[in-house]
Amino acid sequence: MNYQLDFTPVLDGLPSLLLGCLGTFLLAICGMAFAIIIGVGGVALRDSHIKPVRWLVIGFVELIRNTPFLVQIFFLFFALPLIGIRLDPTPTAIIALGINGGAYAIEIIRGGVQSIPRGQMEAGLALGLHNVQVFRLIILKPALRAIYPSLTSQFVLLTLSTSICSAISAYELTSVAQRIESDSFRSFEVYFTITIFYLAISWLMMRLFALFSARYFNYPVK
Repeated sequence: MNYQLDFTPVLDGLPSLLLGCLGTFLLAICGMAFAIIIGVGGVALRDSHIKPVRWLVIGFVELIRNTPFLVQIFFLFFALPLIGIRLDPTPTAIIALGINGGAYAIEIIRGGVQSIPRGQMEAGLALGLHNVQVFRLIILKPALRAIYPSLTSQFVLLTLSTSICSAISAYELTSVAQRIESDSFRSFEVYFTITIFYLAISWLMMRLFALFSARYFNYPVK
């Protein structure tokens, strides 16, 4: 084997790779925000007194958790145009990431909500708070504190799942790397480099999550 390493194409494409990292980061952040909205809303609806609503949420969670993310994003990008809904690659990627992450977030957040003693909810109602205030002030924040490590781990996985969005040509790190590799045929050098980049992105996301936790979820010091 006489393969000679040559990182010149990687160095030449470094500005594009850095922009790809930014694209990955933005896809992840937007996907997480959408997932949180779906997760919190889904938890509220999951315990609805209206049975069809509960069944709809349960069906959504089971459907998303038991199908591949690649199939989900292909469905949004290739199947929806058949009924007149056409989306560009980046919005499709954000929606797919949000839906996928939201299904997992529903179950994670629901576990945290169920860990809150019912007496606290009843105390909130006794103080004159309505159901939305009880959910937001008494249930949601302690629940999020309890499940924050699990939720952030899921979101790190969601960040890494952005690489699958290259299948529909969404602008992110893997799609940029594929273009450089197809032009230079330096597969080892290109994918070795983006492996390092993904490690850096994951580390950065974990640091941001840790800072957010320290700011909003730490118990006050006596």
